Amino acid sequence: MAKKPLLEFTDRGIYCAQGKFYIDPWKPVDDAVITHAHADHAYWGHKHYLAHHLSREVLLYRLGEINLQTVEYGEIVHKNGVTVSLFPAGHVIGSAQIRVEYKSEVWVVSGDYKVEDDGISTPFEPVKCHHFISECTFGMPVYQWKPQVQTFNEINSWWRHNLDNGLATVIVGYSLGKAQRILQNLDLFNGIVYTHGVIENTNEALRRNGVLLNPTERITPESSKEEVRKGIIIAPPSSVGTPWMRKFQPYSFGYCSGWMAIRGAKRRRAADRGFVLSDHADWDGLISAIDATGCECVYLTHGYTATFSRYLNEIGFNAREVHTLYGGEEDPSNLPEGEAPSAGEPEKEVLSFGEDLGEVGGADS
Repeated sequence: MAKKPLLEFTDRGIYCAQGKFYIDPWKPVDDAVITHAHADHAYWGHKHYLAHHLSREVLLYRLGEINLQTVEYGEIVHKNGVTVSLFPAGHVIGSAQIRVEYKSEVWVVSGDYKVEDDGISTPFEPVKCHHFISECTFGMPVYQWKPQVQTFNEINSWWRHNLDNGLATVIVGYSLGKAQRILQNLDLFNGIVYTHGVIENTNEALRRNGVLLNPTERITPESSKEEVRKGIIIAPPSSVGTPWMRKFQPYSFGYCSGWMAIRGAKRRRAADRGFVLSDHADWDGLISAIDATGCECVYLTHGYTATFSRYLNEIGFNAREVHTLYGGEEDPSNLPEGEAPSAGEPEKEVLSFGEDLGEVGGADS
């Protein structure tokens, strides 16, 4: 009789029967271990949550009052004889890989990850294991990221050009992860950084958690349009094309995403500039991360699972595709028809806009 695997893929999420807990479940469960606070990994309705301590305030902001336990990287928690510990994923602030061990069998669930140090998230740390559950959002050879310093040199130069030409500058990125990465790498000598309410709410949650972020100023109905136009505005994808953004015309609008590597993505987003900046590993990063685990088997949860698993098997890995509901905070709607990976629905940011330069009344999901 075949040995039952330590982790199983179920209709509720990744399940450890021995430990009686789930990892990033998408349906309500009694005990959930959360890799990070993005909406496709952290759902409302669980009886107990375990996450990294830097995810604490964002999870409370997004999910409300939940029964939440937080730990440091490397700290061990025992669940019914199973050893659970968290290690840096490098994806966003507070993101973690979940290491699960029982009777010398080790599994690691990566959640989402990137291998480049972004200067704000704790850098990715390979974890040795027998079984590795990996994303492959950008698991195609076309996705090769250049060093982020080059991308931010382009962004800062674009901002200076806009200032010289009387244009406001609006740069778009997701409220958790991309927005803080942009903020920490801008040339602040160019001016003040203004933020949409959804992004500032997330910044405030992170600051409550002790994260040191560069100064920002929330845009409210009382904000001076002319003063805001002199700085740079960080906005979420949900604000694109709305009356809130149009208040700052004339402006130049830049979109930050890994999908900007695909020809036509910038045009589909109606952006003036597309900056290739992703919080996920590129093709080489995925392969190097998987190889560094020394795993016997790798399970691919979302992205280009068919293409990437075929390639990994060709070069000597034991790779398998699995179906989950993960895979949303990079929006695949930019892709040409027929090229979208088999991912879940994009993360939505539910907003309600006030009048004038309106502050949001809702929160992002």
